[in-house]
Amino acid sequence: MTETRRAGPLFLAVGIVALEFAAAVTGFVASSLLPVVAADLDARSSLGLLIAGSTLGLFVALPLASRVLARLGFRGTLAAGMIAYLGGLFLAAVSRTAWMFALGQFSAGLASGLLAVFGVGSAIRHLDDRLRIRVVAASSAMWILPALVGPAATLGLEHLVGWRWTLLLPVPFVLFGRLLVVRAARGEPPSDETPRPLLRTLSIPLGAVCVVFSMGRWPLALAGAAITVVGMVAILPAGTARLRPGTPAALGAMVLFAIGYFGADSLITVLLTSEYQVSLGQAAIVLSAAPLGWAVTSLVATKFTSARFPFVGLGLTALGTAVVAFGGSFPVALAAWTIAGIGVGLAYPGLYIRATTAGSNGFTAAELATAVITAECVGQLLGRAVGGALSSSGTGLLASYGLFAAALAAAAIAARPS
Repeated sequence: MTETRRAGPLFLAVGIVALEFAAAVTGFVASSLLPVVAADLDARSSLGLLIAGSTLGLFVALPLASRVLARLGFRGTLAAGMIAYLGGLFLAAVSRTAWMFALGQFSAGLASGLLAVFGVGSAIRHLDDRLRIRVVAASSAMWILPALVGPAATLGLEHLVGWRWTLLLPVPFVLFGRLLVVRAARGEPPSDETPRPLLRTLSIPLGAVCVVFSMGRWPLALAGAAITVVGMVAILPAGTARLRPGTPAALGAMVLFAIGYFGADSLITVLLTSEYQVSLGQAAIVLSAAPLGWAVTSLVATKFTSARFPFVGLGLTALGTAVVAFGGSFPVALAAWTIAGIGVGLAYPGLYIRATTAGSNGFTAAELATAVITAECVGQLLGRAVGGALSSSGTGLLASYGLFAAALAAAAIAARPS
């Protein structure tokens, strides 16, 4: 029994690191293939639909995860998640329209949410600060290999077998990570926390859907963004919207960071190939630069911590994001996106620990687990949905990147030492 108890946190830690590697592979495959998929499905005007499906699925899963787990148990939830994930990827791979592709991605994202939310929440509840910071560093390191070989391998495989088969590349990595996390957490008693209000939580993907399908209709896009923000404010701990010093300010900075960085990352290959006529191979190299810089810098930042790292790092990321949009050439974009990644590596470990530490705010572990997942995922959802909507309209990609840089600058201000 003692050995089992000791192994529990270790299995959780290894499982989360494995899932981060799977996320890295999935991210590089999706971003590298986006221009090809958009061209093949004649969906250049529906980029928001292509890139937001999986994140929308994740947010629909957030209020459902605890309910499904209570009803189906670990084995039933795992089986349902695996079926939904594999079925979604298959649907995306055989899709003939942007709608079919988005529906498949939605199903895969829904399955990911059902399993990953529980695993990450368990880790935040049960890993102490020292082990959590090591998990953050190890998770960042999981992006090094995919960053070095992911885009090139994805494009090479796409040339050999087409984008549809290449889309299935992450499957074994995702299944392995999920099995490990579920195995590690299956002995944990059911959480006694009150499930979050279903309708209030679902307002987040509802608002994002309005943004994605606004198709240049600004009243609808603005209404959707407002609905998403209202839902997020209702779910996150009190004080987050006001950036109250401590954990709330860190969570607010996490939202702004995710809007800016993940929004920019999701569209960078399209920006470079369509606006600056950079080849897809060169765009893939730029795509790898930021995660590689993030991973290497994060390993160093976890050894030499400073309260100013989040502020300085996010400032660098804002600068790099602005330059990559307006630089206009491959060398400038490569240098700028590398600097952006270095900034994230400097900022993220300290910001994550600050956002998941109750301090004097009195938040429970369950509240922090829910809050940090919500903050980062809402930011990703808003960044991708708003960026895709702007890019699909007459406003263009440059306006999207101006928004991303502004969000990162605001994140840097929110992350200043109190």
